[in-house]
Amino acid sequence: MTQILLPPSEGKTGRARGRAVDFGTLSFPELNPVREQVLETLAKVSASADAHDVLEVGASLRDEVERNTRWRTEPSVPVSELYSGVLYDALGYSTLSAGTKRRAANRLLVISAAWGALRPADRVPPYRLSMGTTLPGHGPLASVWRDPLNAALAGVDGVIVDCRSSTYVAPWRPSGDQADKWVSVNVVRERDGVRSVVSHNAKHTRGLVARHLLESGKDPGTPKSLHKLISERWNAELDRASTGWTLTVVEHD
Repeated sequence: MTQILLPPSEGKTGRARGRAVDFGTLSFPELNPVREQVLETLAKVSASADAHDVLEVGASLRDEVERNTRWRTEPSVPVSELYSGVLYDALGYSTLSAGTKRRAANRLLVISAAWGALRPADRVPPYRLSMGTTLPGHGPLASVWRDPLNAALAGVDGVIVDCRSSTYVAPWRPSGDQADKWVSVNVVRERDGVRSVVSHNAKHTRGLVARHLLESGKDPGTPKSLHKLISERWNAELDRASTGWTLTVVEHD
């Protein structure tokens, strides 16, 4: 089954009321011990005087940092509604058909600094934490999550369509047989024959790619069949990398 890896977004949508997170209902329950350790430390850091320095956020995000201290009681939100921003706007989960949402339930996989890995139906509270953060007593979060994610995602099969940013690739890179079907989605802009890397538009395009895959109803079994499917809508190139594959979507001005 094709898996679409997404990064989280900095923007998150909270709720005024609702039930708190229930660890027993989350996907990949084997990650729960690490989740709780990270969140407990995050709460302590967020209550400290140097919270903004450790989390590398500005004073304008004071309320979001303070909310980290209430993660046990804060109303939880389905992952499908939690994240906002360019990629998630392009994905447009709320506007997907019922059948497409059913496919998304087992195909979308968000890699999170606080929760490790999440599916759309998982319910968690909003949080402020980046995978690039170094938490006191834990070290770099990418290192904290590496072994737990390797174990939890070892059974992921099928083509892995990677729409993550580099920060969120760091904790889990498919290896072995998985790497043979790991396809990183890259986006470039071409103008007068010259190509340049794009950032903002790359997020938008990756969101559209994820939506296209879900709405197609197809389950490409190889990177080449994925390339064929994406090429129905975009000018796309597939290249074998040292580990995995790279699918480059070329946008023209």
